[in-house]
Amino acid sequence: MSVKHDWYQNDEKVVVTVLLKNAVEKDYKCEIEDEKVHLSAENYELILNLLNPVVPEKSSHKATLHKVEITLAKRDFGKWGMLEKKKEVISEQQQIAVKSKKPQDWDKLAKEVEKTDDTEGDAAVNALFKKIYESGTEEQRRAMNKSFQESGGTVLSTNWDEVRKDKVEVKPPDGTEFKQF
Repeated sequence: MSVKHDWYQNDEKVVVTVLLKNAVEKDYKCEIEDEKVHLSAENYELILNLLNPVVPEKSSHKATLHKVEITLAKRDFGKWGMLEKKKEVISEQQQIAVKSKKPQDWDKLAKEVEKTDDTEGDAAVNALFKKIYESGTEEQRRAMNKSFQESGGTVLSTNWDEVRKDKVEVKPPDGTEFKQF
Protein backbone atom coordinates (compact mmCIF):
# COMPACT_ATOMS: atom_id res chain seq x y z
CA MET A 1 0.00 0.00 0.00
CA SER A 2 1.41 3.37 -1.02
CA VAL A 3 1.02 6.17 1.52
CA LYS A 4 2.48 9.65 1.20
CA HIS A 5 4.63 11.23 3.86
CA ASP A 6 6.20 14.65 4.25
CA TRP A 7 8.30 16.44 6.84
CA TYR A 8 9.19 19.85 8.19
CA GLN A 9 11.54 21.04 10.89
CA ASN A 10 12.80 23.76 13.14
CA ASP A 11 16.13 23.86 15.01
CA GLU A 12 14.87 21.57 17.79
CA LYS A 13 12.57 19.02 16.15
CA VAL A 14 11.51 17.26 12.97
CA VAL A 15 7.86 16.49 12.28
CA VAL A 16 7.02 13.67 9.86
CA THR A 17 3.42 13.56 8.65
CA VAL A 18 2.23 10.25 7.22
CA LEU A 19 -1.09 10.43 5.35
CA LEU A 20 -2.70 7.26 6.65
CA LYS A 21 -6.48 7.29 7.17
CA ASN A 22 -7.88 5.49 10.21
CA ALA A 23 -4.44 4.50 11.48
CA VAL A 24 -5.81 3.51 14.89
CA GLU A 25 -8.30 1.10 13.28
CA LYS A 26 -5.44 -0.32 11.19
CA ASP A 27 -3.55 -1.07 14.42
CA TYR A 28 -0.59 1.17 13.56
CA LYS A 29 2.69 0.87 15.45
CA CYS A 30 5.49 3.41 15.52
CA GLU A 31 8.97 2.69 16.85
CA ILE A 32 11.42 5.56 17.22
CA GLU A 33 15.12 4.78 17.62
CA ASP A 34 18.22 7.01 17.65
CA GLU A 35 18.60 7.05 13.86
CA LYS A 36 15.55 5.17 12.63
CA VAL A 37 11.75 5.41 12.55
CA HIS A 38 9.60 2.38 11.77
CA LEU A 39 5.85 2.85 11.19
CA SER A 40 3.64 -0.11 10.33
CA ALA A 41 -0.07 -0.71 9.82
CA GLU A 42 -2.14 -3.15 7.76
CA ASN A 43 -0.37 -3.59 4.42
CA TYR A 44 1.86 -0.58 5.05
CA GLU A 45 5.37 -0.10 6.30
CA LEU A 46 7.56 3.00 6.43
CA ILE A 47 11.21 2.82 7.48
CA LEU A 48 13.17 6.07 7.72
CA ASN A 49 16.96 5.95 8.20
CA LEU A 50 17.34 9.42 9.65
CA LEU A 51 20.12 11.77 8.56
CA ASN A 52 21.00 12.68 12.15
CA PRO A 53 20.28 11.15 15.56
CA VAL A 54 17.19 12.00 17.61
CA VAL A 55 16.24 11.53 21.27
CA PRO A 56 13.61 8.74 21.34
CA GLU A 57 12.58 9.51 24.94
CA LYS A 58 11.60 13.07 23.96
CA SER A 59 9.99 12.06 20.66
CA SER A 60 6.34 11.12 20.16
CA HIS A 61 3.65 10.13 17.67
CA LYS A 62 -0.10 10.55 17.45
CA ALA A 63 -2.80 9.45 15.06
CA THR A 64 -5.69 11.55 13.86
CA LEU A 65 -8.49 10.59 11.50
CA HIS A 66 -6.41 11.25 8.36
CA LYS A 67 -2.75 11.05 9.39
CA VAL A 68 -0.04 9.99 11.80
CA GLU A 69 2.20 12.76 13.04
CA ILE A 70 5.64 11.77 14.32
CA THR A 71 7.54 14.43 16.28
CA LEU A 72 11.26 13.74 16.61
CA ALA A 73 13.40 15.65 19.12
CA LYS A 74 16.78 16.44 17.54
CA ARG A 75 19.85 15.43 19.53
CA ASP A 76 21.84 18.31 18.01
CA PHE A 77 20.49 21.81 17.50
CA GLY A 78 20.27 22.96 13.86
CA LYS A 79 18.68 22.33 10.47
CA TRP A 80 18.91 19.10 8.51
CA GLY A 81 19.57 19.22 4.78
CA MET A 82 17.38 16.18 4.24
CA LEU A 83 15.31 13.74 6.29
CA GLU A 84 17.11 10.52 5.45
CA LYS A 85 20.66 9.36 4.84
CA LYS A 86 21.56 8.77 1.24
CA LYS A 87 21.52 5.12 0.28
CA GLU A 88 24.94 5.21 -1.35
CA VAL A 89 27.93 3.15 -0.37
CA ILE A 90 30.57 5.08 1.54
CA SER A 91 33.97 4.82 -0.10
CA GLU A 92 36.82 3.11 1.71
CA GLN A 93 38.68 6.44 1.92
CA GLN A 94 35.71 8.12 3.62
CA GLN A 95 35.37 5.23 6.09
CA ILE A 96 39.02 5.58 7.06
CA ALA A 97 38.63 9.36 7.50
CA VAL A 98 35.55 8.92 9.70
CA LYS A 99 37.18 6.22 11.83
CA SER A 100 40.44 8.10 12.31
CA LYS A 101 38.82 11.55 12.66
CA LYS A 102 41.87 13.02 10.98
CA PRO A 103 41.38 16.30 9.12
CA GLN A 104 40.13 15.91 5.56
CA ASP A 105 42.24 17.05 2.64
CA TRP A 106 39.76 19.66 1.40
CA ASP A 107 41.98 20.69 -1.54
CA LYS A 108 41.93 17.11 -2.83
CA LEU A 109 38.16 17.02 -2.39
CA ALA A 110 37.81 20.31 -4.31
CA LYS A 111 39.81 18.84 -7.21
CA GLU A 112 37.56 15.75 -7.24
CA VAL A 113 34.49 17.97 -7.43
CA GLU A 114 36.05 19.97 -10.28
CA LYS A 115 36.70 16.77 -12.24
CA THR A 116 33.21 15.35 -11.75
CA ASP A 117 31.23 18.58 -11.94
CA ASP A 118 31.34 21.01 -14.87
CA THR A 119 29.46 23.81 -13.07
CA GLU A 120 31.02 27.23 -12.60
CA GLY A 121 30.81 30.16 -10.21
CA ASP A 122 28.42 29.94 -7.25
CA ALA A 123 27.10 26.55 -8.36
CA ALA A 124 30.61 25.08 -8.21
CA VAL A 125 31.24 26.58 -4.76
CA ASN A 126 27.89 25.25 -3.50
CA ALA A 127 28.70 21.80 -4.94
CA LEU A 128 32.04 21.84 -3.12
CA PHE A 129 30.46 22.83 0.21
CA LYS A 130 27.80 20.15 -0.24
CA LYS A 131 30.48 17.53 -0.90
CA ILE A 132 32.47 18.66 2.16
CA TYR A 133 29.34 18.48 4.32
CA GLU A 134 28.32 15.04 3.04
CA SER A 135 31.77 13.49 3.44
CA GLY A 136 32.52 15.10 6.81
CA THR A 137 32.12 13.59 10.25
CA GLU A 138 29.20 14.45 12.52
CA GLU A 139 31.43 16.93 14.39
CA GLN A 140 32.51 18.59 11.13
CA ARG A 141 28.87 18.95 10.02
CA ARG A 142 27.94 20.37 13.42
CA ALA A 143 30.80 22.89 13.16
CA MET A 144 29.73 23.91 9.65
CA ASN A 145 26.12 24.48 10.76
CA LYS A 146 27.06 26.47 13.87
CA SER A 147 29.73 28.61 12.21
CA PHE A 148 27.55 29.45 9.21
CA GLN A 149 24.45 30.32 11.27
CA GLU A 150 26.19 32.37 13.95
CA SER A 151 28.37 34.33 11.51
CA GLY A 152 25.52 35.29 9.21
CA GLY A 153 27.02 33.18 6.43
CA THR A 154 30.45 34.81 6.53
CA VAL A 155 32.35 31.93 8.18
CA LEU A 156 32.32 28.21 7.41
CA SER A 157 34.48 26.05 9.66
CA THR A 158 34.83 22.28 9.99
CA ASN A 159 36.73 22.46 13.30
CA TRP A 160 34.21 21.66 16.06
CA ASP A 161 36.80 22.02 18.85
CA GLU A 162 37.36 25.64 17.79
CA VAL A 163 33.72 26.54 17.02
CA ARG A 164 32.03 25.05 20.09
CA LYS A 165 33.89 27.29 22.57
CA ASP A 166 32.28 30.64 21.76
CA LYS A 167 29.87 32.32 19.40
CA VAL A 168 31.36 32.58 15.91
CA GLU A 169 32.04 36.21 14.99
CA VAL A 170 30.91 37.78 11.74
CA LYS A 171 33.87 38.15 9.35
CA PRO A 172 32.81 39.85 6.11
CA PRO A 173 35.19 39.80 3.12
CA ASP A 174 37.84 42.54 2.95
CA GLY A 175 36.45 45.83 1.72
CA THR A 176 32.86 45.02 2.74
CA GLU A 177 30.77 45.82 5.76
CA PHE A 178 28.27 43.49 7.45
CA LYS A 179 24.87 45.02 8.16
CA GLN A 180 22.17 43.37 10.28
CA PHE A 181 18.69 43.77 8.77
